[in-house]
Amino acid sequence: MDGLSALEQSVGRHYDHEVLDAETERLSEQSPVEHAITVRYLERYVEPGATVAEVGVGGGLYSECLARRGCSLYLIDVSQGLLDVAAGRLRAVGLSERVLAVHRESATALHHLPNSSCDAALFLGPLYHLCDLADRQRAVAEAARILKPGGLRFAAGINRLAFLRDAFRAQQDYSAEQRAFLLGFLRDGNLDPEHAPPLGYGHLSTSAEFRALFANMFAEIEFAGIESFTGVWQSQLTTIGSDSANAWLDIVEQTGRSPDGLGMSDHVLYIGRKAS
Repeated sequence: MDGLSALEQSVGRHYDHEVLDAETERLSEQSPVEHAITVRYLERYVEPGATVAEVGVGGGLYSECLARRGCSLYLIDVSQGLLDVAAGRLRAVGLSERVLAVHRESATALHHLPNSSCDAALFLGPLYHLCDLADRQRAVAEAARILKPGGLRFAAGINRLAFLRDAFRAQQDYSAEQRAFLLGFLRDGNLDPEHAPPLGYGHLSTSAEFRALFANMFAEIEFAGIESFTGVWQSQLTTIGSDSANAWLDIVEQTGRSPDGLGMSDHVLYIGRKAS
């Protein structure tokens, strides 16, 4: 099974069989602010023609963005379905030559990628499916290993409070079982398919915890809330003209760097540079 752990195999099956279509469409339809702000940071920091490891390819929208900038890509995921979608997206737009290789493997063990082989490494999903701290630390170490000196690490995390907001909105009964689960979740941030069916097994972070994860191996360049105040209303972006959309995105980006914007965001984005 390509060296994947039982948990990683479960996450791969979750995307392959439960949420493949939803994940393929999520960024373009439900989360356009998340997509647009992330693209802004990628275009700002990833040089055209860079060699990039995209660990966790999602629906391939970021793959396409980077390929259009002339980047060479390693596509990596625990979901074969998502790998097929991302590779198919690039093939459909005539950019398949930008793909160096496609591998189904874990963020914690990038066996096919040589040391110091990449200018940038994107982990825009894997860290919130690694429930054990040791696994998250291994994923950070793997990013450092494959990056060249001065290479850039992009990592996304999910705000722990976003789950509580959605649980409250769902008006679940606050039973003894629910109370025990929520108190445990507040301590460790871990979720499972029973309590979070769309995500499956996952780990949601605090800002302090997420930043600390990288502190020993990377120098922080940016740490921002991706959606800021737009939250669950971000699909509004698709209903307005491009000039208005860009004006709102300017405000989202500006406020996303503030403590208030970080607190309101569902996702946080860390960008760090590997020591030379």
